[in-house]
Amino acid sequence: MSLETPKRTEAIIDRQDVHRVRSLQKALHAKAKSSPEFRFYTLYDKIYRSDVMGIAYRRCRANGGAAGVDEETFEKIEAYGVAKWLGELTEQLREKTYRPSPVRRVWTPKPGGKRRPLGIPTIKDRVTQMAARLVLEPIFEADLPPEQYGYRRKKSAHDAIGHVRRLVTRGHTEVVDADLSGYFDSIPHAELMKSVARRVSDRAVLHLIKVWLTMPVEETDERGHTRRTTRNKDEKRGTPQGAPISPLLSNLYMRRFVYAWKVLGIERRLQARIVNYADDFVICCRGSAEEAMRAMRVMIEKLKLTINEQKTTLCRLPEETFDFLGYRIGRCYSPKTGHAYIGPRPSPRSIQRVCAEISEIAGRNRTTLPAEVVVGAINQKLIGWSNYFSLGTVSKAYRSVGEHTRRRLRRWLCIKHKVRHSRGTSRFPDQYLHGKLGLVQLEARWRSCSWAKP
Repeated sequence: MSLETPKRTEAIIDRQDVHRVRSLQKALHAKAKSSPEFRFYTLYDKIYRSDVMGIAYRRCRANGGAAGVDEETFEKIEAYGVAKWLGELTEQLREKTYRPSPVRRVWTPKPGGKRRPLGIPTIKDRVTQMAARLVLEPIFEADLPPEQYGYRRKKSAHDAIGHVRRLVTRGHTEVVDADLSGYFDSIPHAELMKSVARRVSDRAVLHLIKVWLTMPVEETDERGHTRRTTRNKDEKRGTPQGAPISPLLSNLYMRRFVYAWKVLGIERRLQARIVNYADDFVICCRGSAEEAMRAMRVMIEKLKLTINEQKTTLCRLPEETFDFLGYRIGRCYSPKTGHAYIGPRPSPRSIQRVCAEISEIAGRNRTTLPAEVVVGAINQKLIGWSNYFSLGTVSKAYRSVGEHTRRRLRRWLCIKHKVRHSRGTSRFPDQYLHGKLGLVQLEARWRSCSWAKP
């Protein structure tokens, strides 16, 4: 009889699953790396392995997210029994009776008042896609060039910004700041499947990816009416944003552009380097930006993608600036010495966005909430924002956001406690906000963190 508690036993099983899955991934990656032309023909049975399915479920559970069209939540699954639920899904995959459900469409706000479509698959489909991603990602990772930074292990947006900064400081000061129109919704299925099939010949896996690409989309309007569309299937293009498999597929298709740029000799001939993160990319050039832009337009058209002409620009540093991944890159000045240098700083739009989010947290309609709840939400927002915007010269941006935060919080406190706004500073001074209420002081975070220095 085991003397271990059930929780302890579960932890050991988890570690064993992680070890086995990592061993599988290392083997797949090593084979793909050592044999660039090899096509994997027995992968489907790896997807429904119990350890792979278990890790896939735990990753989806950690990511959270809303329910899909079947309204099944993680809480319902756990009440039913995760092992039983996973066993039934595994059996569907083994018997090839698994059928994906429609994707639930929701809309998220974008800067400028526009909205971005987001697809929410059911948890069953998310877990299955995550399991497939665990198996496929190490294979395709072996082929992705180092210039691609999005959705990759041990790579981040900060790494992409650092790469751009190194290029511009070493003379690549003419920059094509490119923008693609609806990249995820524009990826052509036939060409994407060719990219997948170049490495995968397992028909069952290819079939899975095809049915995920063509899943119907279900949307509920303001009146509660449900409408189902099959745009992706009809137009034979697009991968739903929000699906676990989409980041891998989007990287794989973008690889065609980055790889062709090198193979065709454009990078060497024009001394034009691409830096890509998800659907964003810039081309840093040494005095050949006009020709690089022309070459980029031709290649993007051949890939059946669309350039957003209004947002695609040519920038010449240091006189001009450009925005990339929320940062503005251009001439900066050291707060200590006053010397000029080319580097990143938070873009005005990023500052405006976080200020608007803080204003919403401390809005008039939230005055019934306790102060610690509102301050806690503000702190979470400020810490997350400053953790990301921690490169280059950030002191001015931190002061601007900090001042806005104190002003909005004072206004909120005045409304809550029925104090005249003119008395807000005396009634709720900085010492009260940062001391008594515990509001994060961005200026202090900048001074104490070496990574926030230029």
